[in-house]
Amino acid sequence: NAEYMGELRRMFRFATAALAAGATVASTIQFVDSRSYLHRQIILPLLHQLDPETAHRTALCALSTGLAPRDTSPVEPVLRQTLWGREFTNPIGLAAGFDKSAEAIDPLFAAGFGFVEIGSVTPLPQEGNPKPRIFRLTEDQAVINRCGFNNDGLEAVADRLSNRHKRLHQSNADKSASGTLESFFLGVLGRFRPSPPAGPLGVNLGKNKLQQDPVADYIKGIERLGPFADYVVINVSSPNTPGLRNLQQAEQLRTLLSAVLASRNALPNNPPVLVKIAPDLSHEELKDIAQVVLDTRIDGVIVSNTTISRPLRFSSSFANEQGGLSGRPVGALSDQVLREMYI
Repeated sequence: NAEYMGELRRMFRFATAALAAGATVASTIQFVDSRSYLHRQIILPLLHQLDPETAHRTALCALSTGLAPRDTSPVEPVLRQTLWGREFTNPIGLAAGFDKSAEAIDPLFAAGFGFVEIGSVTPLPQEGNPKPRIFRLTEDQAVINRCGFNNDGLEAVADRLSNRHKRLHQSNADKSASGTLESFFLGVLGRFRPSPPAGPLGVNLGKNKLQQDPVADYIKGIERLGPFADYVVINVSSPNTPGLRNLQQAEQLRTLLSAVLASRNALPNNPPVLVKIAPDLSHEELKDIAQVVLDTRIDGVIVSNTTISRPLRFSSSFANEQGGLSGRPVGALSDQVLREMYI
């Protein structure tokens, strides 16, 4: 009997260990898969119990420390496209505003985005506007923010981009090694590290709140961060920095873009330059901007930023908060501006 009971205990321990290992593997698969039930039905609702800015910060911290899901689905060839000589694996990208200071670029690529845009980055670090400054309009599928270009500044961001550039080059060198035990272990470890970049990196530039010479700030931005960018965005349309939207006026915009392009042309990588405009412009203002774009021969226009208008009747109690509105309610307005600029 003692021998029989001992065998039963050994079998029980083995079964328990096997179940624990199986549960660990299953949980890991659920955690690293960005489309899993765990993320959609558990993690995201838990984040929504936090205030918006805390949830945002928590998500960024998790991403930057490697606690990030991955998109494990194969890339559909039909979604690939080439623009400005850069290959986009898919047309769904992450706009500026989420990773303002370049803290989680590669985990965001690993999550499945076809391109990632950091910023807006200003020459000097700034705290932005007082909190609370982000509001969820859950019932309306929208967000209002009045952050005001809170970011770590050019030098901190440049250091992160430089370090990333070195890591990517080292990673490529590691991959070129073959037939060694070291390369085998590097391959195994690579399964648990963020995937290499799957698309272009955009750098969105802004000006400091108290800067009286905005052209100088944008020139500093492109000179410092342009060498690390696949494209650069000149943000003149945030509603949360006083006077910024005045830079969309034709002559001010022409002066700004001409100066930025001159600085861009001195960079060895010659990144494309785009301008990001507001959805609140009149037909005549859009016409003037389009002419400046054609005259200066910049590489593109991003339509659009958030809106200061409130185009629908809202259900949320936060509907009257000041700031830029994004989300579903701005879709029709943005589409109209896109249509006018395209024509």
